[in-house]
Amino acid sequence: MRLLDGKRLSKQLLLTLKDEISKTYASSLKRPGLCVLRIGEDPASKIYVNKKIQTCNELGIQSSELHLDAGITQSELLKQIICLNQDPAIHGILIQLPLPKHLNSSSPLEAVSPLKDVDGFHPTNLGRLMIGEAELIPCTPLGIMSLLDENSIEIKGKRAVVIGRSRIVGRPISLLLDQAGATVTVVHLQTSHPEALCKEADILVAAAGKPNLVGKNHIKEGVVIVDVGIHRTDSGKLIGDVNFEEVKELASAITPVPGGVGPMTVCSLMQNTWKAFCRLENIRADDS
Repeated sequence: MRLLDGKRLSKQLLLTLKDEISKTYASSLKRPGLCVLRIGEDPASKIYVNKKIQTCNELGIQSSELHLDAGITQSELLKQIICLNQDPAIHGILIQLPLPKHLNSSSPLEAVSPLKDVDGFHPTNLGRLMIGEAELIPCTPLGIMSLLDENSIEIKGKRAVVIGRSRIVGRPISLLLDQAGATVTVVHLQTSHPEALCKEADILVAAAGKPNLVGKNHIKEGVVIVDVGIHRTDSGKLIGDVNFEEVKELASAITPVPGGVGPMTVCSLMQNTWKAFCRLENIRADDS
């Protein structure tokens, strides 16, 4: 069993991106700009935002955090997003989820310009993903595909099973795997005999958001497992949707938690910001 090390790979990819950004700045004095909207005082959100801003600073991306009060109204939030859409120094807009319960998350996500939607959640970008013409792809699925590709995991002709069907991970990764040539099954709460279906998988993506959901009874020998889940136990340990100790002897490859999908998600956000910047500034990456 080999570990699919997202931490190591993301560092390599970000070094390449840093070099591209540096060359572009040297020739044009332009830098990508990313603004992260954080609403309220969710502790986990604050940690995630700080990590993204730190990574931006390391790469030479101009980053800013727009921290809004938890009591902000839907209309006030939309006005803030419209202002960011119109700001030429901002090339990427990210709305840190979850939002306070009184806010509808769909409207803010749809208010972000598709050209600046570095999360890849806008209906326009999801629609382009559906027809295989996406430019800004949701970050976690994009990171998963990079991780599989860079580790020479064969996808074409394989059976892939995705557990979970959220528009953040489950639906887009199922589309990407399908477009890469896999035969894809999506398992969800209404699926009959989920264990039997999971056992057919050559590639299993666990994105259900339930700790230790997947055990040895769900998999066959030699499966490649991508564990998207991340949960903190009462003792403070981070675990995933997959019971690592149960499956490690059967899997041929698996992402660790932490250090697997998480770093690749942040890496993909930076790559999307770069893509948005190049498009908005009419810069070709190979010209930098």
